[in-house]
This record gives sequence, structure tokens and C-alpha cells, in this order.
Amino acid sequence: MSLGRQGLCTGAGNGPMGAMERGYGALARLYHGWVTGLILTVVTQAGAAAAAELVFRLFRCQHREKFLPGLAKLGLAGLPDAVAAARYHYLSNRIGGVRVEYIEEGPRKAWIRYPPPRWMWQGTAICAVPSAVSRAMLRGWHAQNGVSLGNPGLGFVCTKQTVDEQDALEGYFYDFGRALAPEERLRFSLGEEAPLFDPAAAPRLPEGEWSPERLAKARRNYAIDYVRSALPELYGLFGAERADALAGRAAYLVGMQLCEEIKAELGVSEGGAAGFAELFRRLAAAQGEEAGIAREGEAMLIRQRSWRRLAAPETDAADGFMPWNRLWEGCLAAHDRSLRWRVERRAEGEIVWRLARG
Repeated sequence: MSLGRQGLCTGAGNGPMGAMERGYGALARLYHGWVTGLILTVVTQAGAAAAAELVFRLFRCQHREKFLPGLAKLGLAGLPDAVAAARYHYLSNRIGGVRVEYIEEGPRKAWIRYPPPRWMWQGTAICAVPSAVSRAMLRGWHAQNGVSLGNPGLGFVCTKQTVDEQDALEGYFYDFGRALAPEERLRFSLGEEAPLFDPAAAPRLPEGEWSPERLAKARRNYAIDYVRSALPELYGLFGAERADALAGRAAYLVGMQLCEEIKAELGVSEGGAAGFAELFRRLAAAQGEEAGIAREGEAMLIRQRSWRRLAAPETDAADGFMPWNRLWEGCLAAHDRSLRWRVERRAEGEIVWRLARG
């Protein structure tokens, strides 16, 4: 369901989508696939416990970085803590393109509900997500809201999990009026069920501030930020060598799977090296980078003058370039298996790739 049809703000979804909006959407799809694929790769290659720990760290990192600043940006400061927490999840996830519902029962209790299809576990990927991984997301973020707000009595009660064959990820923020022990901040109460969602009663973003292009860009950032937060945590868990292998495997497979979908979204129909170079150029532009294309004999050189690292500088890991580069290797494998994508030079922020046959 699109944001325009859900009524998040006026104007969304009206008129033809511009080229940059399509680029944002394609890039969001690619990074979204990568973060989902990364978690599933850890499930299959390292086990459910390791994947749960990665997801806990990922959402804990996201919470520390985004929750309190987001409350201020969304104008939620000063509301009762349970209401502010639930409204934050509703509005921020809607901006990111996530299907979500909000039901407020009073100043001490507000529900948040993520009905299917689930954004994080897109498509059939949900079939491979262990319950512990879903719980880890709640431990990493929802259970921490009271701590960040300075309210030791605010907890989250989970009433359903989609991965457990229930009709949503669902629960409510509740102010218990007493200090909760750390293990009490997240509870499970599977006999309860959220009231029905009334979109007319849900909070809204300020009218006129969210154009279709701004929403598309926000969704792009939403997906990229998950990868940007996940990679340092992956490196911290596994060390640089294994983390590069896990993240690179996921990136390559996702690049292969999504290449044709992304080409169609961007209207890239040309084959061969020229078609792939154009695909990369458009995606680079959607990421705020400039990519130049030049011929050298039968090969093509693609030059990007800057690159935004995906791993935090303070980690002991590499900067995330190797697994990121495997996205394009995977895309190329689907586009034209006779072509090769090689890093010709990488220095002083500039990257040059050679795209050639054989």
C-alpha cells in the first residue's frame, strides 16, 4: 500500500514519477534487499543465535542514533511517553514506506501494529526468519524507549509476531508507573489483541511538507541506513574477513536477483557494457554520487569521484567497500555474464572500474 493511498500526506502518488524518484526507489529496493538478505545469510551460515545477536545490535544502534532526534523532528516531544513512543514508530515507519498502524487507548497505553506484508522480511523471506530474530528486534529498539526517555516505567508488551504465524507484529507501549527491571522492559502477552485501526484517528505529518520526491528520498535513506548500521555490527561479531564474506555473499545474490527488476524500474533496456554502465550511472546519481563513463578500446571505464563508506570509521573493520562492490558484481552477472567488473584504481576517494569482456 502506497503512502498516498494511506493518506499520510497530500500529493504523494499523484502524477508521473520523475527520474530521480525512480532512482531513489530502485536504490531503496536494492539496499532493502541487501539488509534482508544479510540477516538471512547469517541465519543460514552462522545460525539463528548469531542472527538474533546481529539484529539486536543493529536495532540498538539504530535506536541510539535516531529515536530521540526523531522525536524532536516529528514534533512529539512533550507528549506522554507511551504515546510519543508509539507515534514515533508510526510516523517514522510510514515515512520509510513500512505498512504500520497506530491505536491510542490513553496517555499510558498506545498500540503499534505492523500488518503484512512485513517490510523487513519482504516476500517469501519471512519463511526463513526465526522467532528469536524477530524478538531481538524488539529487544534492541522497542524495549529501550523508556530508557532513552528517562522513564524506567515504560515498557513494550508484544502480543503477536508475524513470523510465528500470527497476523501482524503487534504490541503496545505501556507506562507501568513503576521502575521496570531490564528483563521486564519487553514482555509477551499472546492472549491480547489490538483494537481495530482507524486511519482517520491516526497522527499525521504536517501538510505540504512531504512531496513525492522527498518521500522517495526518505525511503532510500531508510533502506541505506539499515545497511550502514548493520555492517559495523557484523564486523564486530565476526571480524573483518568473515564479515566481508557474509555481507559479500548476500550482496552478490541480491544483486543478481534484483537486477532485472531495477533495470525495469529505471527504464534501462540496453544490453552489454553500455547498458550496465548506464544502470550504474543512474543508481550512483540516486545515491548522490557522480559517475563518469569513458571508452578505452573495447572496455568501458566508470569513474566515481567519491564514495560514502558504509562502516563507521571508528570500527576495526574495513569500510564496507568490498561487500558493496559485490552488489554490482551480482547485478552484472544477471545483466551479462560475459562481462567482468574490476576495480582498476581506488585512491583519494576516487574509484575507477573497468567493464570488459573476459
